[in-house]
Amino acid sequence: MLIGYARVSSADQNPDRQVDALRRAGVAAENIHVDQASGAKASRPQLDLVQQRLRADDALVITRLDRLGRSMLHLITLGADLRERGIGLKVLEQGIDTATAEGRAMFGMLSVLAEFQRELIVANTRDGLAAARARGRKGGRPSKLSSDQIELAQRLYDAGDHTVAQIADMLKVPRTTVYGHLNKRVDIAPVTQEITVVVDPPASTSRTCPTCGYEPTTRAEAAHQRADLAVTWLHADPDRRGTVTSRHHCRHCEPGQPAFDIACSVCGDGPILAGPLAEQTKNGNLTEPVQRWLTAAGWTVTPDLLCPGHA
Repeated sequence: MLIGYARVSSADQNPDRQVDALRRAGVAAENIHVDQASGAKASRPQLDLVQQRLRADDALVITRLDRLGRSMLHLITLGADLRERGIGLKVLEQGIDTATAEGRAMFGMLSVLAEFQRELIVANTRDGLAAARARGRKGGRPSKLSSDQIELAQRLYDAGDHTVAQIADMLKVPRTTVYGHLNKRVDIAPVTQEITVVVDPPASTSRTCPTCGYEPTTRAEAAHQRADLAVTWLHADPDRRGTVTSRHHCRHCEPGQPAFDIACSVCGDGPILAGPLAEQTKNGNLTEPVQRWLTAAGWTVTPDLLCPGHA
């Protein structure tokens, strides 16, 4: 089935040109959804409805890419989500159709540009942090989410179609910011002793969650669960006092706040500290036990945090 999406930036703009183009492309009138919102607005009800309606083997039809994504990174995230769910994308004016090899190649070029943009942001951020440290400033708080963004994050999370990492990428915030606003919490036993390091074996490639045993029931849910299980969470193990242990969680058992995102200075990826470990990380300064865990796992911790792939 073809489902069309159009967007105009304000109420006084007319979406008829986009709607007519979608109709000519074969989209039935009842399957065309129109939002009146600026490109940067986080909450777009009709786009949310479109994402809920789309099923495997359907195709999303738009007139131009800028009608769909709020930013390059948001656009690539949406495109990746559509591919994972087996949904096609047709962009009429730019000749992109992911059902063809040429269309997939064109969309892939956008991924390259998005990665280049991300590397520039990382480089600029590192330069800014270095300048701030030189002036005697340390760290800073992550950007806050608006009420619309919090509502959108909760809807996407409850629907089960997006991982927390994907939601964080869409909203351009750390994963821990999203975790902090989601309506869920898992209590973790407090640990008061000094913590030593234990590096656990890698997560199983099974789609079954190794922590709570949940097993997805659909292909789309399995794809999201694999992404969730790829994230390493560091816990103070209540059964082995004085140890740091790694676990992997699905969306059903992911810990709530407090949490602290450890990010590689190059790729931005890394494990997440949960519970007492996060509370002990003051002003972004990692405790000695956590640093020892990272070092044992192949990380470089000074002068910059670098994952094993970039150490």
